[in-house]
Amino acid sequence: MDISSFLKLRDFIYRRTGIFFEEKKLYFVKKRVKAHMEALGFDDFDAYYRFLRFRDDGSAFQELINSLTTNETYFFREFDQLAVFAEECLPLVCERKLSRGSRRLRIWSAGCSTGEEPYTLAIILWEMIDDLPRWDARIEATDIDTNALARAQEGVYGPRSVRNVPPEYLERYFIRQGDQYRVKDQVRSLVKFYQLNLFDHQRMSQMKGFDFIFCRNVLIYFDERARREVVAHFYRALTPGGFIFLGHSESLSRITSAFKPRRLGGMIVYQKPEGDQEAI
Repeated sequence: MDISSFLKLRDFIYRRTGIFFEEKKLYFVKKRVKAHMEALGFDDFDAYYRFLRFRDDGSAFQELINSLTTNETYFFREFDQLAVFAEECLPLVCERKLSRGSRRLRIWSAGCSTGEEPYTLAIILWEMIDDLPRWDARIEATDIDTNALARAQEGVYGPRSVRNVPPEYLERYFIRQGDQYRVKDQVRSLVKFYQLNLFDHQRMSQMKGFDFIFCRNVLIYFDERARREVVAHFYRALTPGGFIFLGHSESLSRITSAFKPRRLGGMIVYQKPEGDQEAI
């Protein structure tokens, strides 16, 4: 695959998913595309590209995307940020809910990968909300990678994934099976996994009513235009007063001024202004 072929495929992937590969990613993409071509029986790039564009039912393209996405994650990743969610933001939202006679709580883990993040959030809910069974609480966990979602739904993890889990939480929320750890049903029951392409505007417009959105270390794979479009969907999906969490290296300030930055627990978090129903 030469540079012109790379750019052609790169732009095709971008139009479909919003994921943008810079030219420095040529070798990374080339290696995975070569393996995918061989698996499909192609030895000519142009024939392979025409197949993806005009004959594929979507399954081959999905396999390609699965091979190109990165799934490095673990439980309680970026712990300081999770502490702000648990000790500052969650109590604020729950108190506001109760004052209005509501016990409905919705969290969206966008780009959930193999499930460690949404299961972590579920553990936090069990720890922080004393009467959680009385709440209508749900975590919706989405990713574009179907292989990662299949692993997430299994809910079984190795030592590397649970290395930052406090020992008391390992005992309380996991079942040890040899050198593996299975997430207990009380945690799994709060999480619903399904596939979602963040660049699918029709389906993204249906995502509404969330009190929290976690989209950590995902926007780094998009270019500036795609980031703006995805964040606009996030804004509409959040309830007024809701919070969005990005990765430590990511910032909303360069994307939009619609969210209100707040310093809580020594960290900057972003909140949708209360009473603001308008889109970006």
